[in-house]
This record gives sequence, C-alpha cells and structure tokens, in this order.
Amino acid sequence: MATPTSTVTRGGNRHWHCTQVLPLLLLVPLCFALLVESGGIPTTLDGPFPPATRAFDRALRQGSNDVPLTDPRLAPRVQPPAPEQIALAASADADSLWVSWVTGRARVGSSNLAPLDPAAAGSEVWYGERSAADAASYPHVVTGSAEVYSQLYPYPGLLNYTSGAIHHVRLRGLRPATRYYYRCGDSSLPGGLSDEHSFTTLPATGAGCYPRRAAVVGDLGLTGNPTATVDHLARNDPSLVLMVGDMTYANQYLTTGGKGVPCFSCSFPKAPIRESYQPRWDGWGRFMEPITSKIPLMVIEGNHEIEPQGHGGEVTFASYLARVAVPSKESGSNTKFYYSFNAGGIHFIMLGAYIDYNRTGVQYSWLEKDLQRVDRRVTPWVVAAWHPPWYNSYSSHYQEFECMRQEMEELLYEYQVDIVFSGHVHAYERMNRVFNYTLDPCGPIYIGIGDGGNIEKIGMDHADDPGKCPSPSDNHPEFGGLCHLNFTSGPAKGKFCWDRQPEWSAYRESSFGHGILEVLNSTYALWTWHRNQDAYAENSVGDQIYIVRQPDKCLLQPASASSLNW
Repeated sequence: MATPTSTVTRGGNRHWHCTQVLPLLLLVPLCFALLVESGGIPTTLDGPFPPATRAFDRALRQGSNDVPLTDPRLAPRVQPPAPEQIALAASADADSLWVSWVTGRARVGSSNLAPLDPAAAGSEVWYGERSAADAASYPHVVTGSAEVYSQLYPYPGLLNYTSGAIHHVRLRGLRPATRYYYRCGDSSLPGGLSDEHSFTTLPATGAGCYPRRAAVVGDLGLTGNPTATVDHLARNDPSLVLMVGDMTYANQYLTTGGKGVPCFSCSFPKAPIRESYQPRWDGWGRFMEPITSKIPLMVIEGNHEIEPQGHGGEVTFASYLARVAVPSKESGSNTKFYYSFNAGGIHFIMLGAYIDYNRTGVQYSWLEKDLQRVDRRVTPWVVAAWHPPWYNSYSSHYQEFECMRQEMEELLYEYQVDIVFSGHVHAYERMNRVFNYTLDPCGPIYIGIGDGGNIEKIGMDHADDPGKCPSPSDNHPEFGGLCHLNFTSGPAKGKFCWDRQPEWSAYRESSFGHGILEVLNSTYALWTWHRNQDAYAENSVGDQIYIVRQPDKCLLQPASASSLNW
C-alpha cells in the first residue's frame, strides 16, 4: 500500500502525513553519524560489542508481594451489565481494530457451575471521530460476538470457574493515524454501555510511516514490581504495546485463591494438576484497562497461559483463546497461537512456541508464506516475537527451546528479520547480531525482555557463573523435545556452557523493566530499555542503542550474508 497522500486530522488538529515527514527522515543517518562521532548513543554498526554484565545486588529484594484482588485497581469498578476489562488489539492493517470487553460476573464454585448466557448482553461498539454525549450521536455502530469459557477440575477439593461474557468486535474502514471516540456494550440495557474512551489508529502501512513508540514487555503478573513497570510504561506514552507472553500468572495459585507462590510445584507437590485461580485474569484485565482501552495490546502465549484442565490436563489455553483478540484470520494463520500485522513500515510476526513449530508443520508453512509476502519497500522493518528465547546466557531456561531454534532460525535469517523479542527469562539481555551461535553482521538483534516483574522473582544466575551451568538434562520445555547441544566452535568448543559471558551476549542485567522501540526511518531504530528495579532512579535508562539495518549488504538469502565480515 502506498503512503497516504491526504492530510489527516486528529482530535481536530491538523498534522503532517507520512510523505511530508519522509524528506526530513532522510537526513537522519547523517545526524546519527555526527552524534556517534561526538560520543552519543552507540549503534549496532559499532558492534559486535564486548560482553558486559551489570550484576544484581543480592542484598536487594528479588521480588515483591501479590497485589490482592481487593485492591481498587483490580476490583470491579462497574456493575453488570456495564462493560469492564476493555482492551484494544490491532488488526492486520491500520484500517481495522479489535475491541474486547467482559460483561457479567465470573463464578467460582464446586461442580455443576452454570455458565452465563453470552447473549445476555449485546456486543456493540458505537464510534466516530468526534466525542459524543451518547451512543446515538456517533455515526457508526458495529456488532460482534460473545463467548464464555470454563476452567474445570475433576478432582476433589478443587474449585471450578466460569467466566463472564467475553465480547469481541472488529471495527473496519478506519482512517490511519486518526483519533476515534467510542463506547462499547449493549445500548438496549440500562447501564449497558461503557463510558466514552478514545484511541488513535496506527499509521498507514508504508515506509515513511512508523508508530511513535512501541512498548515491549513480558512476564508481568500482578505484584508490586509489575505495577511499577506498567506505570512507567504508561508514562512513556506508547502507541502500541507488545506483550511477549506470561500475562497474569494465574497458575501460581490454588483454585481456592489465597496468595500466589514463586514455585507452584515446590509449594504444592501433592497437587493433582497445575491449578490456576482464574479470577486473577479478571483482576489483570481491570488493572490493564487504563492502557488497553486506548492503546492496542498485542499478545502472544507463554507457558503460564497453558493452564491445563480436565482429566490429565487434556484441555489447555482456554482463558487465552477466549479472552484475547488478535488478527489471526486477517493474517491467514486462523489461530491465535501465531499471527502477523503491520504498524506503518513495520511488519510484526508473533510466533507460537507451545504449538508445532517443526519445518513440516502448519506454523512453519504459514511463517514462510508470510515472510514471502513482505515487501521491504513498503515495510522495511520486520520484527518477530515469541515467548521463550533462543539466545540466553542465564541459567534459567538455558537452551530450553533449542529445538525451535534449530527448526526456524535459518528461515528468519534468510528473510533478514531485523529484531526478535522474547521473554520467559526474568532478566534483561541484548545480543550482538548472531546466527547459529556465531557473530554475524546480518543476524537479527535478539532481545530478552522477560523482566516485567512477576511473582517468580528475578533471574540472577548466569550459565557461565562458576557452578551455575545447568545439566543438559535440565530445562525441559513444556512443549517440544530436547535438543540441547555442546558448542562446536569458538572458546566454548566441546562444552555445554561458556566459562565467560558468551561473545554473542552484548549486555545483560538482572533488573525489572520494559523496553521502548522507536523506528525513525527505513534503516534506523532507537531501542531503549528502562530498568524499574528499586535500587535505581525511576526514569533510569538501563540500555540504549540505535539498531541499524543494512539492506544493501544483507540480502534476502543466507549466501550473501555469510560472506560478510565485521
């Protein structure tokens, strides 16, 4: 799609369209060169960087306590049939957007728990480009669908759960980079509509248009640390949020509720199944609503979303699949476990690590076709995200998803994916450009951002620390096989772990936080990681670098890239 050629109005104020901004952006590379020469923010062109670690002060707290469901941020703020837990999600392109919410009250109890009727309240979104005093004053209304889900445990003493009605409505025909006002709910019921909210659509797909800021966060949960993370993230005013899995940590609780625990199997070794307390999902939805009701939240599943239920855990991901709206059909995946979407000149690919990723599987075939369809003249940047990292020098989850890397890495390299975000490891780590454990100037920049602040506490031990190298039989993935390997070249040849920080690990730090990606033009993007740990100033910048694409040197085939030297 070409860049827009008409002026867009936002909230009554005229602003530039993308083609007017583009000539200014063409000056950016020269400005960056001057900045670097004067000792400014480094760029990936300065790499590979010597590995650096900022150690965690073990005298500090490694985690924080639960936020109880009675907290005003988590407790219900409206009465049925009014909507709550309102959340937005992007569609495949900027002309469409998903609106989701919950009505009615979830129920917790023993057997024979009757589910709510999802049709008890309608699924309507009333919207327009001007604020309106009531629904009838908006020029547009669209309807959608609703569903309920249950979390059922056929074991004595365990409580069951059935959700409120979860509504999903897709808005179409929107104008890019435009502010809209909306109310959702059922206009036929007294008190059935929400208060007015607003959102700004993402920029049009095109090389001259980019979201203002994309926030990236993972492994949140609901303790004191993630509340600080989310507050900090909100102050950074992103136009899009990527959530790389492990949202609520509802499976750190018994079905009877109470306090969550850092290690479920350690605290409850006799539990018949990995239990979960589903009201934590509802509390999380209420806590996030001030952000998600105005900014698209793009999620991908993590291991804490598996949530097995039934005899032997044969049913999984029930809450994730019911609660989230993602552009699965629009991107051709037809599943919420993996999908893609555009945000201006960025093509985002969200992959599933807990569903078949083998080269003979459906996800791999979809990924290959999705990459083939990307026109880098239109979306120069390709950013991928999934939950467990492929590159990780911490002891926790070390080489856990090596099988996935071996199946998919070459395809991402061939199509020159620029940046990869993952979570799972509860610490921060940014890699040098790497492919197949070898420094490579055309490899992606892998970033581990699973440091949102969850109840399982911060990750501190490195696999290269004395006595901290896991056994090859450790770190079993919750999906897929074991493909652990010893390194075949370099300083760690013949070993399972390095005896120093690996050369592909540029910077690592055990602190909670979040990241902000600001794409400036077709070749430069600024990545900033903000630490939230209580030892540091609230607005501290922990890591910052310009990520620079080199499309003239890194062509869309591995043979061209592998011949280059740093």
